[in-house]
Amino acid sequence: MTRTLVVHPVPGPGAEDVVVGLAGADEGAVFTGTEDGSIFRVSHDGARVDVVARTQGRPLGLELDLDGRLLVCDAHRGLLRVDTRNGAVEAVTGEIDGTPMKFCNNAAIASDGTVWFSDSSTKFGIERWKDDFVQHTRTGRLCRLDPDGTVTVVIDGLAFANGVALSAREDYVCVAETGGRTVVRRWLTGNRKGMRDLLCSDLPGYPDNIARGSDGLIWVTIASPRDPVVERLQTGPLKLRKLATKLPTRLQPQPKKTVRVQAYDDEGRLVHDIDIDPGDQATAYHMVTGVREHEGRVWMGSLHEAAIAVVDL
Repeated sequence: MTRTLVVHPVPGPGAEDVVVGLAGADEGAVFTGTEDGSIFRVSHDGARVDVVARTQGRPLGLELDLDGRLLVCDAHRGLLRVDTRNGAVEAVTGEIDGTPMKFCNNAAIASDGTVWFSDSSTKFGIERWKDDFVQHTRTGRLCRLDPDGTVTVVIDGLAFANGVALSAREDYVCVAETGGRTVVRRWLTGNRKGMRDLLCSDLPGYPDNIARGSDGLIWVTIASPRDPVVERLQTGPLKLRKLATKLPTRLQPQPKKTVRVQAYDDEGRLVHDIDIDPGDQATAYHMVTGVREHEGRVWMGSLHEAAIAVVDL
């Protein structure tokens, strides 16, 4: 099936994630955050783009809070809450066990207000994400912020912890492990409570943000196809891995141009695989890092593009 990718520009590069407003004046609008710290509201048809707030950092993952505010994972400042009505920015937490986070990345919010979020690396921040990826530090973490403000590391040792999503029944939480090309699952209820397994593995590329759609599926971005050179480096000597990240950018492995997202059910079965020909429409849009299915439309964000995109299922 040939799908038409519709691209909506925003006035700032790196519209990394997307979330769809569900109520009031924001209903149907799409929010995204860019490199300069801006949070934008884009009308459902892309005709209007408004600045909602400035975080003074680098916003990545976005979620809707229980009271309608945006929960923002800011790579520099940690977890923030943004009031879309007046642009007020409230710091939630920027530390774990008294140490500032280096790379707060993505989150999911439970019905009781519990926030599950990822900290991609304890070694490198977003400006050096390639260093962490190639050096394979395995210092990524999945964390939980309880309603009383307590922060707990639930899973550590992840190979670049990234997107986070909760199942529709909230019986499991999952986190994308970019360096491992897997989505790791942690069971929260039932006879498997506390156990860890994989929702999906051996993905065709490197997953970035993930999100539960309005269809109840877990949607997974494939930011770039699998790169055998990178994977050989990841298993090589540390000295070689460090040397590779010091090469001039033009000599380093580069993400391949692609527009691809997948959707999985609770059994880990692949339900959708949207893979748009990079020789066609992806030349104008690539490296999908954010995804949100909403009522049959799939919205996408990109770490590098000054735009969001949408495709109909």
